[in-house]
Amino acid sequence: MKIDLTDTTAGKINKALVQGRRAIGTPAVGMVLTLVIVTDEENAYDSLKAANDASREHPSRTLVVIKRVSRSPRDRTSSRLDAEVRVGADAGTGETVVLRLYGEAADHADSVVLPLLLPDAPVVVWWPVNAPLDPAKDPLGALAQRRVTDTYAAEEPVRELSARASAYTPGDTDLSWTRITPWRSMLAAALDQVTCEVTAVEVEGEEFNPSCELLAMWLADRLDVPVKRSLSSGPGLTAVRMDTSQGPIVLDRADGSLATLAIEGQPARAVALKRRDTAELIAEELRRLDPDDTYASALRYGVERLNTVPQQASGDPAEPVAEPEPVEEAAKAPAKKAAAKTAKKAPARKAAAK
Repeated sequence: MKIDLTDTTAGKINKALVQGRRAIGTPAVGMVLTLVIVTDEENAYDSLKAANDASREHPSRTLVVIKRVSRSPRDRTSSRLDAEVRVGADAGTGETVVLRLYGEAADHADSVVLPLLLPDAPVVVWWPVNAPLDPAKDPLGALAQRRVTDTYAAEEPVRELSARASAYTPGDTDLSWTRITPWRSMLAAALDQVTCEVTAVEVEGEEFNPSCELLAMWLADRLDVPVKRSLSSGPGLTAVRMDTSQGPIVLDRADGSLATLAIEGQPARAVALKRRDTAELIAEELRRLDPDDTYASALRYGVERLNTVPQQASGDPAEPVAEPEPVEEAAKAPAKKAAAKTAKKAPARKAAAK
């Protein structure tokens, strides 16, 4: 069921939600959280479809905030709020409200969203595109316990990781991090099968893919070994090679769906490692609403520290390297040594003569 409201208010939207629930015969509210999606008109459909699919696992009230750009200076000074209320089959297993903000209302989206939040329920804010540099300080982000961004949608994804690290606040997360959950699980399980010491790691994947950098930073942070980041034609992550004291461990996924795990001394085995869609990623993020300390530690490791060799420990000073002598000086060295021996023997000869 859909209810369209033009030039409306938050109070009228709440009344429309109650009216819609009564019309379909489900007056009881059984939702567990409020999901706020901040997007543009172009990406609203795909984002809402992913949220509806995820609501089968996490029944929620979904608020889609679309800030419309006013065309004329007169329109920019006026405010208007249009809403589309969806309940029943049109909203997954929860409720959906699509909010279109015009004029000055777009600058006060938090005031529009606040009366529509479910009482005593967690709030998650998701920016599919155009996420703020500091999500926790954004007016909408300040309302949430969990803030979801996607650095893959940024113009410069790798540089965006550095900005996320400097502005990180507990509760921030990234779908680029969520994408590598199966990789992290598979690599951790592979290391549990052998008793060894990892000496070096190489992560291979397509260029400008922040998931590759995040996986490399996670391995470098956890294993404390040099990690090399190499490029491939993709799709996404393609391979991870770990050099260990017991031989190499290689997880290779060339086609984006089926991977091969090879451990020294064991037969190679095929493992399912398909690329997941956005609905699966959002559903995973909604399973936990506490801060992700592992993500924070990997993010703060820093992209710039990849592809570097650790320096020698300060407690073990490096031995000075002797500078090579010039060719002429090296040639004269034997003559100088012979002259020095003759000079030392001269006083002994004089004493014997006396």
